[in-house]
Parts: sequence; C-alpha cells; structure tokens
Amino acid sequence: MALIAKHKEIEFGVGDRIKVVSKIKEGEKTRQQAFEGLVIGIKGRGENKSFTVRRIGVQQIGIERIFPLLSPSIEEIEVVKKGLKGVRRAKLYYTREKARKEIEEIYSRATKKEEIKAAKKTKKAKKTSKKKKKASK
Repeated sequence: MALIAKHKEIEFGVGDRIKVVSKIKEGEKTRQQAFEGLVIGIKGRGENKSFTVRRIGVQQIGIERIFPLLSPSIEEIEVVKKGLKGVRRAKLYYTREKARKEIEEIYSRATKKEEIKAAKKTKKAKKTSKKKKKASK
C-alpha cells in the first residue's frame, strides 16, 4: 500500500488532485486527452504500480480510471492541488459515497496541519530569541 508515486520526476500521492494527459491513437491520428480528478488509491510495486483517479462527471456521476504508472501512453502528470497531508488512509474508496463538499475536507485538513506547523515554528523561534536575549544580559 503506497501513499506516494513518482512519474518522470513528478511526485504525487493519495488525496492529491492531479491532471493526467494521455495520448490516444484513433486510426492513423493521435490526440491528447486530459483527465483531472482525485487520486483515491495507488496499488502495486515497481513496474506493476498503478493509480486510480476519480472525478465527478456530468449529472453528478462518478468516473474512475486506472492508469498504469509506467504506461507509454501517459504524456504528463500535473499536480493541481496537494491533499496528501490531509489523508488518513491509504485508499480513499470511502469518497465514492461522499458529496463534493465532504471530499473538500481532505484539503482543508491539509491546510490546517500546515498552519499549525507554521504557528509552532514561530512560537519556537520566539522562545529561542527570548532565551538568547536573557543569556546575553
């Protein structure tokens, strides 16, 4: 059960919103198609690693696609929004029954954790500066 995957120097994880651009061959012509959604799971090891991306389509119907990580048809992967820090599980299959607002809690948890860490760093910096002032007197 992996939380993080790496594709051509781009690292993404479960809970991230990503945009996968893949090339599709139709007869003699090839075209690019983008699929943007939430990474709900990463499976496998090494060359067999794959990831599942889910998005909400027209009329609130969920669409899921499974992409092999080392597939030659994947042109690029772009991380649109980080959500890995707000994730508490390796597989987010429970989001299938959730509304879009409830899924946004993942991202709000991630930002809250970052804010708390930043606040703790500033408190530590203030304490160390006070200790240095006292020691210099």
